[in-house]
Amino acid sequence: MKITIDACVLYPTVMREMVLGVAVTGAFEPVWSSRILEEWARAAIKLGPLGETQARSEIALLRSLWPDAEVPAALSVENRLWLPDENDIHVLATAVSTSSDAIMTLNAKDFPKGVLAEEGLSRLAPDEFLFGQWQQRPDALQAVAGKVLGEARRLSGQPWEMRPLLKKARLPRLAKALAQTG
Repeated sequence: MKITIDACVLYPTVMREMVLGVAVTGAFEPVWSSRILEEWARAAIKLGPLGETQARSEIALLRSLWPDAEVPAALSVENRLWLPDENDIHVLATAVSTSSDAIMTLNAKDFPKGVLAEEGLSRLAPDEFLFGQWQQRPDALQAVAGKVLGEARRLSGQPWEMRPLLKKARLPRLAKALAQTG
């Protein structure tokens, strides 16, 4: 399965680490464009002067770990597409250009399921997708979540617990599922 990942999924660190941690297990092939990565870097400016610098470092790491994930959207494809927010058309064009199976986004209203279906795509919310992965492979998801939790504790210096960390990361169903099994 090939999934185009929107910037709103890549930008929050915990969400990105959970999603890409699952990709490392072979569950899916991630796809993005340079424009999607640039949106992430620009959004990180909100964190202050170091936010963009940190994002660009993380993007460089992402590019080294996933060298085939970044693909350009064909302009000819982009020109024929429509979405409620024209600023999101490039994400849809990336998905269509790469024959992705789905777009993973938090932005449901600007990626209507009917429009995506016309292009042979589905829309996935990160929590929905990760919860489904947990149902299929609970041990793999527990391992990914354990690594993410350990890294969150290390980087923040805070004694995070799994459920609050994942709830804060907008992954409530997965948080509840992992809390019940862990």
